[in-house]
Amino acid sequence: MTIQTQTALIGGPNDDIILSTAVPLPQEPLQPHELAVAVKAISLNPVDTKLTGDYHTPNAILGCDFAGEVTAVGSLAATHYGFQVGDRVAATVIGLNALRPTIGAFAEHTICSAFAAQKIPQDVPVASAAGGLGGLAWITVSWALFHEMGLPAGPQLEPLNSRLPPPTRSPKINYLLPSADTTSTKPATPVLVSGGASYTGTAAIQLLKLAGFTVLATCSPTNFDLVRSYGADFVFDYTSPTAAADIRSHTRNSLHLALDCITTPDTTQLCYAAMGRTGGRYVALDPYSDSVTATRKIVHPGWVFGLEPLGEKIAWGGVHKREANAEAREFLEVWSETMRGLVEGGKVRFHPVVVREGGLRGALEGLEEIRKKRVRGGKLVYSL
Repeated sequence: MTIQTQTALIGGPNDDIILSTAVPLPQEPLQPHELAVAVKAISLNPVDTKLTGDYHTPNAILGCDFAGEVTAVGSLAATHYGFQVGDRVAATVIGLNALRPTIGAFAEHTICSAFAAQKIPQDVPVASAAGGLGGLAWITVSWALFHEMGLPAGPQLEPLNSRLPPPTRSPKINYLLPSADTTSTKPATPVLVSGGASYTGTAAIQLLKLAGFTVLATCSPTNFDLVRSYGADFVFDYTSPTAAADIRSHTRNSLHLALDCITTPDTTQLCYAAMGRTGGRYVALDPYSDSVTATRKIVHPGWVFGLEPLGEKIAWGGVHKREANAEAREFLEVWSETMRGLVEGGKVRFHPVVVREGGLRGALEGLEEIRKKRVRGGKLVYSL
């Protein structure tokens, strides 16, 4: 019997990524909550360039973010989630996972969970949806803010707000947020977003504004207008030697919350230095520097792995190896409903995308550009 194959980007034999035209189609039976999708566009993330060493799996398909057309629907995906064959969807999967090597975004066909997929509105091109609607950034940032950091989501973020109250985190913070029953003229509680011009940064700014917080952001001066356009109230130049002091002065030494979308020792240090004298909570989107976080015990650090909410066991290496997490999956189930409402209500904007032709072969060049930090002004998307 002839094995059906497809073209995909896979782990090569030398810790590299290669283009293959003889990759097996997903061989697993479709689970009740899953969708089979013909991929029409893929979106590149920095994480796609970092899967080397213990994170590398030869012959497994790479990639997390994609958009395409549904070709088959599991029973629960149809009855509970409302998907049907022919729907255009954007979704996230776990690429280069040794436990499911035939499933990844950077291929002609893939399989995804219905709760990790969003239907694409009629007026949104499939390429734009791949770069924004179903993206890993929204999953990562919502998990970071409303779970790890423990922020209240607020009434504009339903059903997340009412169905999943945030866990209690230390230190305790008395939030000052807009409310119909207060006449207070004090500004809302501030949150610092380090890396405000990044894909995760623009998503975080919007979610924080919808939750009622005052948003401070750092970025380069060339991106000040971009970051303000997504709702940042105050913007600071992260390259300035006085950036942390400027933030402390602006907040009167009372900043207690910081989200680090970049997570280098320098950005961690900036966030820690910007925090007020009584400390607070710091959440990163990657593992942080222990040597930096050890400098202020009064600040409580944490970090998130954005693929964990997919609820699957992940065989990546090091600190990213994960068992299946039922709590994280429940969060994503509710978050997906919330995101759907935000999109339908026109309450969020997607990060700028740079759409290119060239398909999977072109994406190899794009991955190299990301490695060399040459991508500016938008998220790389390739049409297949």
